[in-house]
Amino acid sequence: MGPPSMLIIPGASALPELYQPVVDAVTKQGIHIQALHLPSIGAKPGTPPTMSDDAACITQHIARLADAGRDVVLVTHSYGGAPGTQSVQGLSKANRQKQGLEGGVVRIAYMASLVPELGQPAASVQASLPVESLVPTAVDENGWIYYPNLTRSAELSFTDFPPEEGIFWAKKLVKHSAASFATPLTYSGYKDVLVSYLLCTGDLTIPAWIQQKEIDMMEQEMGRSVDVTRIDSDHVAPLSHPEAVIDWMLKLAKAD
Repeated sequence: MGPPSMLIIPGASALPELYQPVVDAVTKQGIHIQALHLPSIGAKPGTPPTMSDDAACITQHIARLADAGRDVVLVTHSYGGAPGTQSVQGLSKANRQKQGLEGGVVRIAYMASLVPELGQPAASVQASLPVESLVPTAVDENGWIYYPNLTRSAELSFTDFPPEEGIFWAKKLVKHSAASFATPLTYSGYKDVLVSYLLCTGDLTIPAWIQQKEIDMMEQEMGRSVDVTRIDSDHVAPLSHPEAVIDWMLKLAKAD
């Protein structure tokens, strides 16, 4: 059948270009891969989208690939862990096989992601962090999150870059729907598929101990182990340590 298709589910405020170096490198290895642009990313008129809207968008992409007979690996980053988890409902390969259908999700690969407990929103994962450890945010009059202190955003999220380069990337973060962080997870998609986690030990945005706590929670819920890879990276490994991320993704493609 060949390697699975990969869908990158981006972090909050992150446009696909943040993942382009990784996408280009993986594509050169003959693997179909795409970084999605979620509805919650980038301010637009109307009611700000929820995490459920993001999950529905991901579901459409999964279904299109699955209906073409493709196996799918979801690679989630940061906020993307919540809608990525939600989107698997009914679309795992095992579930589709029961219906006589080919293709489907075979693995979720979390990368420094927010994985809330069932019934909890993405915002709950970092709730125990002190305010000074959180990336400074504000919400405009229309319900969109923005970043009022780019220097601090760079220090926390783009930690492994020189200050000027970190601020350059922080400026590329667009507004993000506040409502998406408040939408509870209603489906534990990780129970349906294989699970991997790229734990970034130098992450200040989602510290390593929080990432480990998520891994422990999933293992307890699933009754099986998560395949964990640890790298010394800040929160944006696809930019700061692309070689490590590419190597990880290629190994996942071969495993599936």
